Parts: sequence; C-alpha cells; structure tokens
Amino acid sequence: MSSRVSFGVILTLLFSTLSLVSAAAEPEWPQFRGPGGLGIGSGKPPVELGPEKNVLWKIEVPFGHSSPCIAGNRIFLTGQDNDQLVTLCIDRANGHELWRVAAPVDKLEPVRQISSPASPTPCTDGERVYVYFGSYGLIAYDLSGHEIWHKPMPVPVVEFGTGTSPILVDGKIVLVCDQDMDSFLLAVDASTGRDVWRTPRPGFLRSFSSPFLWKHDGVAEIVVAGSISVKSYSVNDGRENWSCRGLARVANASPVAGEGMLLVSSWNVGGDAGDRVTMAPWDEFLAANDKNHDGVLTKDEFPPGPIKDRFSQIDVNKDGHVTREEYENMRDLFAQATNQLFAIKPGGHGDITDTHVLWKVGRHLPYVSSPLCYHGRVYAFKNGGLASCYDAHTGEIIYQAERMNAPGDYYSSAVGADDRVYVASQKGIVSVIDAGSDATQLRVLARNDMGEQVFSTPAVLDDRIYLRTEKHLFAFGEKPDAKE
Repeated sequence: MSSRVSFGVILTLLFSTLSLVSAAAEPEWPQFRGPGGLGIGSGKPPVELGPEKNVLWKIEVPFGHSSPCIAGNRIFLTGQDNDQLVTLCIDRANGHELWRVAAPVDKLEPVRQISSPASPTPCTDGERVYVYFGSYGLIAYDLSGHEIWHKPMPVPVVEFGTGTSPILVDGKIVLVCDQDMDSFLLAVDASTGRDVWRTPRPGFLRSFSSPFLWKHDGVAEIVVAGSISVKSYSVNDGRENWSCRGLARVANASPVAGEGMLLVSSWNVGGDAGDRVTMAPWDEFLAANDKNHDGVLTKDEFPPGPIKDRFSQIDVNKDGHVTREEYENMRDLFAQATNQLFAIKPGGHGDITDTHVLWKVGRHLPYVSSPLCYHGRVYAFKNGGLASCYDAHTGEIIYQAERMNAPGDYYSSAVGADDRVYVASQKGIVSVIDAGSDATQLRVLARNDMGEQVFSTPAVLDDRIYLRTEKHLFAFGEKPDAKE
C-alpha cells in the first residue's frame, strides 16, 4: 500500500514538474509585435525610461533590427557579429546571455546603408525558436540553442535586404518571399522544416511586410500586404481566398486587426494624387531614348529623374537591360498605386475592393511603421513625428497629423499597454501617448531619449518593456521606492 502511495506521489510530482517546465516555456511575446501580431502588451510598464531611468538591466548586443521574441524566461534576438549572422538567447530575468549560435551563411545579402541583414524577428512556439535570414533561409533551434533543422533558401532578389518576419500558424512556419521576381508565400512544417505548401505570387514585387494571421468568426486566414493589393490565403493549403486593391507599389507596414476588422496601411512615393509618378508608353519612351537602337534600354539610356532612380526595380532580372515587359509592368504599378490606411470587414471572397472596405484615409500615412488598433482606436505614425488617431469602427478622425515634437523617421511599430501607446523614432525618442477612452486630442505623457537609434519594435509584458537600440537591449520597469 505504501509503495502504491509513494508511486502516486512520485507521479504527481513528476506531472507537476512537467507542468511547470511547460508553463515556463509558454511563448509570451512569440513573434513580431507579440501575441497575434497585434502589438498589445500586458501589465503596467513605466512611462518614463531611458539609459539611466527605470533600467532593470541592459546588455550590449550585435547590430541588427530584429525585435525581441520571448518564450518563458528566454528572449531571442538576431544580429550581425562581424561577418556572421547570429541568434542570441538572453535570460529575461537578468539580461545574461545564455547562448549564441551562428548561421552557416556564405555571403551576406546586400542591404541599405541603414538596414541590416538581421532584420526579421524570430518566432517561437515555446519548444523551438525559428529564425529567418535572407542570406541563408530558415533555421529551427531548441531552447538550448541546438539546431533541430535548417532550410537553405535562395537569397531574395532585392538589393535593399530582407524585412519580413516569419510567423507560426497551426504548426507551420509561414514566410512571405516577395521580391523583384518569382515571389511566393511559403509554409513549412515547424517540426521538420519540410514544405507543406508554396503559393506563387506573380505580379508582386519587393515587399518588407510580414504576414498576419487574421482570426475572426471562428476562422483563420493568412493575410499578406504587397504591391497594389492585399490578399488572403487558406491556412491549410495556401489557396487564395480574396484580394483587395488599394496599396502602394511597395508594402512596408504589416496588417493588423481589431474590433472585428482588418487594418491595412501602405505609403510609397508616387501613390498620392498630387505626387504621381507617370511613365510614358514603352514605344514612345523607347523611341526617345534607345540610343543604340537595340530594342532594350540600359540605365545610361534613361533620362535623369524618378524613373531612372528606380532602374534597379524596373530591371527585374538584374541583367542591366529593361525590356518592354519589365517597363510596362512597372508603368502599370505606378498607375495603380494608392496610398491609404483602410479597414476591411470579414467574410469576403474574390475581389472585395468594392464590397468589403469599411472606411479609408488617404493622408498623413506611415511609411514603415505598422498601425496599431487599441481600445477601439487606430493609431498611425508618419515620418516627422506626426501622430494620427481614428475611430476603428468608422474611421472618424479623432486627431490627425499632430506633432509629437519627436521628429525623424519611424521604422519601429507602435505597441499599446495600460491605456498608453509607445512608439520609437529612428533617432531614439520613445514617445508615450495617452490612449485612454477620454483622450480626444494628442497628449504626450513622456518623450524618452535613448541616446541611440531605434529600428526595432519593443516587447511589452509583465510590467516591463524590452527595447532594442542600435547597440543595446534594455529591460525597463518601475523600480520600488528605496524607502519601502
């Protein structure tokens, strides 16, 4: 009898231990912009923060733009360490680096001067962490840093570098591979790295937006913003569900959802009514500029101006020559490009442009920073430090293009917590905005100068903010009064 009791006690203790281990590994900020990609945090994070203000810990990290990804007590980041691309695991309690693993990269992909080949944010299911480098492909590690599988992929055909982040959907890693040619949407098995499905995206050129899993009415669909339109795909097989026109030539911001609707934002040069980039028909353009009469055009044959500035985008296959097809494809994109922030209701099939758009706004739009839907309002931040706020249900302007007195470009996306919105400028100013239900005008609660550039999006949970700057990763939290 005593042996049975002992065995039962041991079994109970074993299951309790396993439960604690499982709970410790639960992903709390599992992807870009946290749970569901919504950008909504938990707890009561500090309003005031900075290099010497409410710092719980701070560590040096290699250069990179990826945002913190968190499972249990582990924070995952990627970075560029000299000529290596590395994945780091950091103890969330004290900032100690637990491990660092380099990806088997032969050559780093080309990027813009301000960009990084370590821009995609990892994702995690609490058992493994999944990282994507455009210079290599996908890699899965266990939480101790041991490689589980790897999937080499061709380097994307885009000279600005990779910006999209992978997400986890129903046991699959979903990745958007929009580039200047042969774009596709990919799903691989999270356990093995094997392809589950692959959907071509013809007509979609370079994009830096991440996929979004839109859950509503008991269903889930993968939403991808790209050139000119946003599309929905089936989780199971990658088939297209619907398409909605109304985007710019290049998608930077990622979709988000809230209040039962999908929100999509897109801005790029040439998409505003008063700032259109127009291209003459091919035959006319060729006759005027084909100096050697060979039927194609080199960059030297393009006249100076906005079209020549985008030669590398028009020259899709990068052979140094623009053909009729390449030219006319870009001409068509410029003609259709639209800059706007708009809301889509669920339940659409086919082309829903004229049937499911609830409201739209065409002014004062973000370039890279993704919109935030929080407490029934939609927040958007334009370069220059201009804040806009709209009613999520109607699109009614609560305030628009109000100055936060934090100028500069905005590559980081906003997050919300405790009736506040946190957004960081490239110059390193983290503005904290009142997001209470009674806030009818912009009210900046704090402007926090980090003293370093900020490109990544913060993670906010358990009363803490985890923020990556150009050289450091910070953990911020309210410190108890020394007298207490």
